Amino acid sequence: MDLNPDTTRKLALAVLENEADAVRGLTARIDDAFLAACRHILACRGRVVVTGMGKSGHIGSKLAATLASTGTPAFFVHPGEASHGDLGMITRDDVVIALSNSGETDEILTILPLIRRLDVPLIAMTGNPGSRLGTDASVHLDVSVEHEACPLGLAPTSSTTAALAMSDALAVAVLDARGFTANDFARSHPGGRLGRRLLIHVGDIMHTGEAIPRIAPDAPLKDALFEITRKGLGLVIVSDPEDRILGVFTDGDLRRTLDLGHSLDSLTIGEVMTRDGHTAGADWLAAEALEMMESRRINALPVANADRRLQGVINMHDLLRAGVA
Repeated sequence: MDLNPDTTRKLALAVLENEADAVRGLTARIDDAFLAACRHILACRGRVVVTGMGKSGHIGSKLAATLASTGTPAFFVHPGEASHGDLGMITRDDVVIALSNSGETDEILTILPLIRRLDVPLIAMTGNPGSRLGTDASVHLDVSVEHEACPLGLAPTSSTTAALAMSDALAVAVLDARGFTANDFARSHPGGRLGRRLLIHVGDIMHTGEAIPRIAPDAPLKDALFEITRKGLGLVIVSDPEDRILGVFTDGDLRRTLDLGHSLDSLTIGEVMTRDGHTAGADWLAAEALEMMESRRINALPVANADRRLQGVINMHDLLRAGVA
């Protein structure tokens, strides 16, 4: 089987243009029916139950996942399984969204009388407003397309793209109406990068107790170097007996001290430390500490309370391991 590059490129471009046209055609259908669908979802006291067969089912599953991750409790029910017991998952407090390009999918039509008996709002998303599903629904969202992008006119292509785009429009409109924020999104995506940036605090990942590199101000500089090496965080924190931070000494400070020609044997750490350096708070977001470290071009920060009493230390490697950096 030989691939004709020119023919393949031409067909691929035609598919993209066809599907782009299908999505653009939806703009005129963001109408009163769309607003009514949003209102039903916002007023739902239970969960949004999404159903669909075949390719429409895949789009429906994605819609349920998008709703659930953006503040609307939702799940997907396979219509074939619904007529064999799973319909019991739907309660009178729920809203049902059914997707079917033809609007005549047998498995969905089978459960329509049962959905009506529950007297729950039914939002239909079809390519055939005159279909039984379209006419029986409380709200119908028209996702019809002129023709599929498939050259045979058979494989669901533009129709599923249109249904996906309308689903996203519905989910995002509801998200906005709920006042759903980035922090809300992070709480439902704790494993994602955004979740980590918005949920992890400095106190969650800082080094504490014996892991903190610390030393008294009158200690010899050599002792401070040993402490930096033992703790491996790239700095030592100089503190008084009450744990108030007096200064820090870093790998960079050591290089600068050597450049000035000082003798390491005769110096105390208090003579060469950086005084009144930057600190982070344990209640800071780790992302805030990262921002300070990047802007100040430093690799580690003491963590202190409002009285500059030492609580811990954090460095760039900690932020990398936590997935924040």
